[in-house]
Amino acid sequence: MMARSSVQSGFRALAVLGVLSMGVVACGGESTDYAEAMKEEHASDVAVPSPAAEVEPGREVETLDVTYATIEGEPAIGFVARPVDAPEGSPGVLVIQEWWGLNDNIRAMAERLAGEGYIALAVDLYGGEVAEDREKAYELMSAALERMDQNLENLRLAHSYLTDELGAGSTGSVGWCFGGGMSLQAALTLGGDLDAAVIFYGKVETEPSTLQALEAPVLGLFAAEDQGIPVDSVREFERVLGELGKDAEIQIYDGVGHAFANPTGNNYDAPAAEDAWRRTLDFFGQQLAADAGE
Repeated sequence: MMARSSVQSGFRALAVLGVLSMGVVACGGESTDYAEAMKEEHASDVAVPSPAAEVEPGREVETLDVTYATIEGEPAIGFVARPVDAPEGSPGVLVIQEWWGLNDNIRAMAERLAGEGYIALAVDLYGGEVAEDREKAYELMSAALERMDQNLENLRLAHSYLTDELGAGSTGSVGWCFGGGMSLQAALTLGGDLDAAVIFYGKVETEPSTLQALEAPVLGLFAAEDQGIPVDSVREFERVLGELGKDAEIQIYDGVGHAFANPTGNNYDAPAAEDAWRRTLDFFGQQLAADAGE
């Protein structure tokens, strides 16, 4: 499958960018409230290498750091993991960081996806900075929430790099926490250029006029005890998507909290994390692999 036109992607992004940025940021107070909620959810967490890094990929993979874009004069440096000798048109995935930034945990998840046959590009929305404690993570995420237009442009350019430079055919996105919300925003921004989006306990949208732009199928994986992403908002998200006729599967795990899939946090729940990962692979296998000719 040939890479999609980056020009077409750019026109679509420009057409919806203003509407999306208003919907995401809304106002400074809402961004601050969300950042404060994430700070509370991660009160006892630490940013250390995850056991996910110890999981051997299912096949031989290669990794490299790349500069995938220049945004406002600054390089955007990401991390690529892909199967060795990945054929042209292999499915690709944008991997979007948690609130810690593009750290070893996210690199490990990119490698796991590469081990499943995907070209994974882990993006950086923090300008090269990585948090090692929750105060720094709060600072970085708060700043990122205030430059949403720049984040959306970052994701659009990352997608162009994934298709045009890395040769990916069908494409998806996946993110956790802050990155989960940005995975949804990637789908809203890229429209039909993105084939699937996975949201791990990320901020959702409930405004029908905003969600009308969604074209990619969505898999949402949420926690019933999440105080930062209230389950009521998730159910409203699901309801609106249903009314709009969007292709969406929403899974809410009972008895678990925010960041249940991160082994470094106090909320880690192995059964829920393993089930969510299985659902992610099944979803990408259905939505991306067939388009890539596998």
